[in-house]
Amino acid sequence: MSDCKIHVNLPIIVEGKYDKIKLESLVDGLIITTDGFRIYKDEEKLSLIRAFADNGGIIVLTDSDGAGFQIRNHLKSCIGGGKIINIYIPDIFGKEKRKEKPSKEGKLGVEGIDADILRKAFLDAGVLSGSEPREQWLTKADLFDDGLVGGANSGELRKKLASEFSLPERISANALLEVLNRLYDKESYEKALTKIKGE
Repeated sequence: MSDCKIHVNLPIIVEGKYDKIKLESLVDGLIITTDGFRIYKDEEKLSLIRAFADNGGIIVLTDSDGAGFQIRNHLKSCIGGGKIINIYIPDIFGKEKRKEKPSKEGKLGVEGIDADILRKAFLDAGVLSGSEPREQWLTKADLFDDGLVGGANSGELRKKLASEFSLPERISANALLEVLNRLYDKESYEKALTKIKGE
């Protein structure tokens, strides 16, 4: 993949300074840090993020561990009707070079993810300057019909499907729906569904 920077018009929200440093080497655009859980008490920064979400939208790219998902959910609850585009990194186990030991869950954060994987995540999400949003082809009712929500083993099926698409296992049904519509097509979805149901 090209080493050129990718151009993104929307502000990108990440957790910490090392995530920001990583993205600055890949992305030409505004990057805002939540400073981890400090965002919970930083009303000034929340107001700024809310303003961006209300006027064009924001991109949220947090780690795929529990803390990353907590921060995503907090931002969503604070922003209300503003536009949020979630980009997810896959669950990749390992340790960042600057750390002595792996994180609590053993997963790499944004700063530790390979540059090509990050570039592809932005490209697939359709957030690069000049890219067109994709049409929605999947609904919550489809997920219900396919056993991914509302069933006894829906959570387990969603985890397997998330794994097929290199998405974090913690991804919610609504977030999964958003990602499938934005990044994939019906054919790849049906193929993955057949595979996980046949296991």
